[in-house]
Amino acid sequence: MMNTKDENYKALNFIEAIIEDDLQEEKNEKRVHTRFPPEPNGYLHIGHAKSICLNFGLAKKYNGMCNLRFDDTNPTKEEEEFVDSIVEDVKWLGFDWEGRLFYASDYFDQLYKWAEKLIINGKAFVDDQSAEVIGDQRGTVTTPGTESPFYNRSVEENLNLFRRMKAGEFPDGSKVLRAKIDTTSPNMLLRDPVLYRILHASHHNTGDKWCIYPMYDFAHGQSDYIEGITHSICTLEFEVHRPLYDWFLDNLIETKYRPQQIEFARLNLSYTIMSKRKLMELVEGGFVNGWDDPRLPTISGLRRRGYTPESIRYFADKIGVARRDNMIDVALLEHSVKDDLNKKTLRVMAVLNPLRVVITNYPEGKVEEMELVNNPEDETMGSRKVPFTREIFIEKDDFMEDPPKKFFRLAPGAEVRLKGAYFIKCEEVVKDETTGEVIEVKCTYDPETKSGGPQSNRKVKGTLHWVSAQHGLKAEVRLYDRLFLDEDPLGHPDKDFQEFINPGSLKTVTGLIEPSLRNVKPFEKFQFIRLGYFCVDPDSKEDKLVFNRTVPLRDSWAKISGKGR
Repeated sequence: MMNTKDENYKALNFIEAIIEDDLQEEKNEKRVHTRFPPEPNGYLHIGHAKSICLNFGLAKKYNGMCNLRFDDTNPTKEEEEFVDSIVEDVKWLGFDWEGRLFYASDYFDQLYKWAEKLIINGKAFVDDQSAEVIGDQRGTVTTPGTESPFYNRSVEENLNLFRRMKAGEFPDGSKVLRAKIDTTSPNMLLRDPVLYRILHASHHNTGDKWCIYPMYDFAHGQSDYIEGITHSICTLEFEVHRPLYDWFLDNLIETKYRPQQIEFARLNLSYTIMSKRKLMELVEGGFVNGWDDPRLPTISGLRRRGYTPESIRYFADKIGVARRDNMIDVALLEHSVKDDLNKKTLRVMAVLNPLRVVITNYPEGKVEEMELVNNPEDETMGSRKVPFTREIFIEKDDFMEDPPKKFFRLAPGAEVRLKGAYFIKCEEVVKDETTGEVIEVKCTYDPETKSGGPQSNRKVKGTLHWVSAQHGLKAEVRLYDRLFLDEDPLGHPDKDFQEFINPGSLKTVTGLIEPSLRNVKPFEKFQFIRLGYFCVDPDSKEDKLVFNRTVPLRDSWAKISGKGR
């Protein structure tokens, strides 16, 4: 029979199981302290959101703390713009670091002292060779590396050179500080790795104070130690870095307390990419309109598209924490936002491909206020008034002159219900004399079928949304779709991922929306009845309304891509 501990473990992910064991053993004084440590060299994406949710979530579950720390050790790629965007994204997702916002650059003085300690203890040396030569000396996965000709420099000479490096005496790339570990190690990262390089570059946080900068591997574990981190959660590509993480701690730290690195599988999402470098190529190459383009998986892009922090947190929780990489279907992310928006958005009417309908027996000049429910999922959201007039617009797709069987929308002689209004019947079709295109449909209405009226329950199979021709507001509507046509655009070594960009990922149309949306604000979200979920874009102004499609109500991707769901 399974004991209580086994039953509890079954409900835990593997990281929680490690933490439970640590608490049981009273490791690190039974503390749980995590951190989210982004490098400020780009905008965060949905993969980072998973890590944010995990680190802050673990701290909350175990009544611990979580820091926000910028691993800013490369001034040539890092910018204050990226720092600001990361801070905004973490806040927007709903997490609070409670004043514990740090920078690896805050610790440069201490890291420098530790580097000198390694030199004094014979564990580090200054190398005059170029990066290319050092790379060749490291060998390959099947052949061991060889020692640098500068390996046996004396402690005094290494200290002197390192201090002169710090003083700015040498040009970029002329010298590096390397650790003395093992040039024959099967783990190539242990083959005397570089700890410091010379970079005469201004830093966003420290200015021009430094012209030597520590490598990520040297700064990361020591920053964890300084901050009191107990569980350093990293993605799986850092698994091979863990022996180096531990080596530095073994050779620098003398206290009982030790942080430990734990790796989990990064998020791989179908029909998108999770490489900051590749995302930057898309931004700088003009393939998208900036880091917050709604087609990108960046958190700012998802926010602009209309995703909610709740939907992203739900998605992160749903996919869980795995030990090995796998591909998550983007449909799960889309389902998460649909499920959340379904509960909280107003239902409104919009027509994106308008076809004029004239109700010939409806009085000219008459305006009726039809009452429509705001959200059938939540009665407390109430109702609103929508003006109904003799001339309205419906979607062109909701009319066919010669319809197939089981077409339950408007057609010659057919009757449909107008949402919240009357039944109408098509009596005549007006076409463009040159093209033959249908440009207007003339209908009659049955006044007894008004919503709530004596005949409103009469059987009719089709219900259409509509907008008053007189009162409808023009709006620019951006119909976003998936950015890539291939499920794994980076999974083709012989091809450039840009070859798989979807040319139809953005289509812009001019639509008509009901007048209740006249004073909408950026980032307000709505369900356009029968069309999908939409968000007011920051570009929107009083005289030019702009909406982004978040997701359609139904997943039409199977038809477009040929893939079933």
